[in-house]
Amino acid sequence: MLRIDYKISDKFDFKIFIPVLILTIIGLAAVYSSTLNNPQATDNFERQLLFTLVAYVVFFITYALPTNTFKLISGPSYIFALLLLVVVLIAGKRVSGAKSWLAFGSIGFQPSEFAKIATILLLANFLTRLNNNIDSFKDILISLMIGFIPVGLIMLEPDMGTSFIFISFILIILFWKGISLLGLFVVLSPGFVAIASLFGSVPFIASLVVVLVVLFFFKRDLFFNGSVFAINLAAGFFTDNLYNALSPHQQARIKSFIDPMSDPLGSGYNSIQAMVAIGSGGLFGKGYLQGNQTQLQYIPEQWTDFIYCAIGEEFGFIGAMTVLSLFLIIFIRLLNIASTSKDEFLSIVVIGIFGVYFTHFLINVGMVIGILPIIGVPLPFVSYGGSSMLLNMFMLGIVLNIFRTRKNYA
Repeated sequence: MLRIDYKISDKFDFKIFIPVLILTIIGLAAVYSSTLNNPQATDNFERQLLFTLVAYVVFFITYALPTNTFKLISGPSYIFALLLLVVVLIAGKRVSGAKSWLAFGSIGFQPSEFAKIATILLLANFLTRLNNNIDSFKDILISLMIGFIPVGLIMLEPDMGTSFIFISFILIILFWKGISLLGLFVVLSPGFVAIASLFGSVPFIASLVVVLVVLFFFKRDLFFNGSVFAINLAAGFFTDNLYNALSPHQQARIKSFIDPMSDPLGSGYNSIQAMVAIGSGGLFGKGYLQGNQTQLQYIPEQWTDFIYCAIGEEFGFIGAMTVLSLFLIIFIRLLNIASTSKDEFLSIVVIGIFGVYFTHFLINVGMVIGILPIIGVPLPFVSYGGSSMLLNMFMLGIVLNIFRTRKNYA
């Protein structure tokens, strides 16, 4: 019996699967609680339960696939993802000011969710073809093009939260590949200039001056410096023109992203109520289905991006720390699998998936407790949402598939 158990655990990583299973159960309980007294969301629990069951089926199918499948589909899946992102801009459904959903009857799908794993696969495939660390301007430029083409399409929706998720996991992948300090500056500087441009002409010009000073410090050739500066200049002008082309409602969303306290009765309202809910939970919480903020619906659509404050209010500090601990176990296991994988492509895929999970977790918990701006990012495996649950379990299936065949690729 012990020998059989050892063989099973050698092929299936229970150390990451069990924490995920517990998180999905906690998520279902929290979704039920937060929708219990909302007449407009009475069927959300049943829908989430169905999404979760389907997602676990997807997980086991993905787990059983030949591992080389993921490299084979990297190109086609990326092209398909870009097509979906274009289609959603043309015929998508607008939700909360963002045209990011494709509707099929009563079921909605976010192409940006599928685009995450498609981008990870193609970026990993490209970086694997490089013999050494990513140092040349050409390699960095191609990597950025692979990553930022979907980002540009997603920003047109506009979906700032998902765009930030993409930027984060792209940077994590490039860091894992071994990008140099100069290469990291080339990657980060356009984002720095783009954000500065949102604050006005003076910050925009100041950011360009900073870029010039840093380029002078690295002492590269004129062509390289000119190309990098041109990219930064284009990033600033593109962001500024895109912002001016947005509707007042969309501009208000971006202003709230930069300064959530600029509208405390509007976009900042959820953040304030979430902090009240978290703080009122105490050590052990008010009890399941007994949270005032949760049951009285002080936070609109709490079952999505603000599900963590329902857990904090009804299960207290103990419940909130339990969720954090489960995520910590997952992150440690992901890093362990990525670092021990002998196949570079598979290692980069795992670290990209880690980047998606970790950034979602960091932003969601950070915005709920009031240390990060509100940008609408769900908590993996916990928040309500079919697209998010399906993607998260699909990515988990890829990770455990890689764990299952890790000795074959040694």
